[in-house]
Formats: sequence, C-alpha cells, structure tokens
Amino acid sequence: MTAIPDFAAIKAMDAADGLRAMRERFILPPGLIYLDGNSLGVASNAALDELQRAATVEWGQDLIRSWNTAGWFDMPLALGDRVGRLIGAAAGQTVICDTTSINIYKALHAAIALRPDRSVIVSEGGGFPTDIYMAEGVLSMRPGASLRLEGVDAPNIEELIDGDVAVVLVNHVSYKSGELHDMAALTRKAHENGALVIWDLCHSAGALPVDLDGANVDFAVGCTYKYLNGGPGAPAFIYAATRHHGDIRQPLSGWWGHARPFAFEKHYVAGQGIRRFLCGTQPILSLRALKGAIDLWDEVDMVALREKSVRLTDLFISLVEAKCGAYGLNLESPRDGAKRGSQVSFGHPNSYEIMQALIARGVIGDFRAPSTMRFGFTPLYVSYADVWHAVVTLEEILRTGAWQDARFAVRAAVT
Repeated sequence: MTAIPDFAAIKAMDAADGLRAMRERFILPPGLIYLDGNSLGVASNAALDELQRAATVEWGQDLIRSWNTAGWFDMPLALGDRVGRLIGAAAGQTVICDTTSINIYKALHAAIALRPDRSVIVSEGGGFPTDIYMAEGVLSMRPGASLRLEGVDAPNIEELIDGDVAVVLVNHVSYKSGELHDMAALTRKAHENGALVIWDLCHSAGALPVDLDGANVDFAVGCTYKYLNGGPGAPAFIYAATRHHGDIRQPLSGWWGHARPFAFEKHYVAGQGIRRFLCGTQPILSLRALKGAIDLWDEVDMVALREKSVRLTDLFISLVEAKCGAYGLNLESPRDGAKRGSQVSFGHPNSYEIMQALIARGVIGDFRAPSTMRFGFTPLYVSYADVWHAVVTLEEILRTGAWQDARFAVRAAVT
C-alpha cells in the first residue's frame, strides 16, 4: 500500500511544482479552494484585461470600426487555430462559434450528409445529456433514422458500430465519472466500419493533451469555459478534418458562413473550409475574454500539465480513501490515472448535502444527479495543499455529520 503523504510532503510537492507560478495569474478569492474548473474555470487577469479593453476602447470609443481595426471579424478563425493547437489540430480546421449543443447539431448533420446511405447515430447512454438531446433533434428531421445508445442497446459502444452506422458521437472524458476513452482506438473502429466520429472534448480540452489529427478524427466539438477558462457561456469550438472541408453541409446556413457575407446576395453560397460552420454574428466581448484566457496557454507545456493533473487526482483519491473511507464514499472514477481525465467523482447517498456543506466552508466542487460529487482539478491554479485542505474539510463534515443541517438539503436551480 502506498504511504499517504503528510502535510510537510504536500508542501514539498508544491515547492517543486513547475506550474506553480501560473496560479498568480488567476483571480482566486482568499480562503477559497476551487475544485470546479471542470464546470466553470477561474477568471485570469489577462482575460479581464482583454474584456476591459474590448468594452471601454474598442466598443466604447471605436464602435463599429473595430470590426476591422481590432480584428473582430476574423477572431473566430484566429482563436480557432489557437485552440486547435491545444487539441492537436493543424491550422484551418477549428473555429470558435456558438455553443457546444449547436455545434453538435451542425456536426451531426454534416457527418450524416457524408454518409447518405446510412441511417444510424451511435452515442452513449451515460454521456452528457445535451449530446443525446441534439441527436434526437437531428433524428426528428430525418425519417427512418435511429439512435443506438451504449448502456441501453449494448454494454459497450464498440458493439454498436456496424455497416448501418453513419456517425458515432462520443465524449472523450465522461462528464460524470471522468473516464477517458481511447480516441485513436475508437476512431479506428468506426472507420473500419465506414462510420465517421464526432468527439465531444468539453472535459478534455485544456485538461490533457489531445491529438485530433494524429488520431485521424473526423469532427470534434467542445466548450471553452471549463479548463480553458474563457468565462461563463464563452463560445464553443468545432473541428473538422481538412479532408472533409469540400463536402461539408450543415443546416444552419447563416450569413457569417457565406462565401461573401458583405455582398448581401439573395441565396446562400458556403464559404471555404472550416468557415462553413459559422452561422451568425459572434459575441465579441466573450471572444475577447477568451483571447486573454488563451494567451496564457502559449506558456503551458501540455505534458507537464497532464503529469500534474494525474498527481493531483491520485493524491485526492488516496487522501479521501485514507481519511474518509469509513463514511460510505464510493469511488466512481477510474483508479488508474492514465484512464481518467482531470476530475474525480465519489458517490454517496447524501452527495448533494455533503457538497453543499463543503461549499459553505469554502471548498467548491459540484453535484450531479442522482448521487455524484465531482471534483475538478485544474493544474494551472490548483495546488497540492488545496487537495490536502479539501480532504481535511470533507473528513470533518462527514465525521461530525455537519452535512445533516437542513439548509444543505435545499436544492438550488444549478447543482
């Protein structure tokens, strides 16, 4: 059994952390331990500086001229390439736009259009619900098409892929358990059966190295407000491999995706390449905040980031099981760090109440129904000491039964 480190060893781990200086670039309220970056990332000083300039100077003073003078018009493509670097995509294959849900809808339609002789979408029964909801919306527009779900129609997603499948929509990292799929292997399995793949990267972009081009992925989508720290509701991204660009057809044919948007022509003509996935006017203030957030990533070694992520999550699991093992917590994430994203989930019948008690004491994670506590570990600003203090607080809440206070059972709209 691995020895559990004491607090002196924890402090030594922080002292040796090559990413520790990054913490100072973020705005962290004093006394707060933030383990919810897998839901909403922390604001950086750079993001707020960009937002301030965009609001007060570019909008406040330069007004509409800023579409040209401040580069507003090209931001979805310019930022797309910068996010693309973090997900293993060569330039020209990623664009920032819309929301993850909308981009899933566009990608599903595009993939099915590339496989017109097939009628099946495969996804995960335990995947993030919006993926299923958007798939159902696509099916409602395509009579005769059907949806197969892992955990419903077969135990494993690989068993559902055959010659009738047009597209597989799958989460790279499970939003609930943190389990990490083998991107290259599953993509290869789909291609061997003639199907295309859309990877949902919401819980992996900015959390671990991703190699879309190396894995020969067809399409990918993801958000920028979690590990990329772009801000609440920050625009999402969509990736399409260059080999598909000439044949992309997506149903939201808005003017920003037009080949000549300012020619104001009467009929739609698709633009070139990844621009075809654009739809309407993009939220410039949000894009500028995202630009500031992305600027930090130019200094980040993704291999070092992943190594720290695994160490943080391994430490959390070992400490929770050592200090809280007598209180009915059940590990719901893979124990092997190589098979886990940058989050850890524990189950308990009173997970909601326990999480509310933690939040009241300054340790912020979140709850996912019916009984999961999620803890996200963003290596850029989470320290090993944060992990130690979070577990000490959790143990005290469980030992004293503090979570049984009636106020912690009141359900809020957002959990």
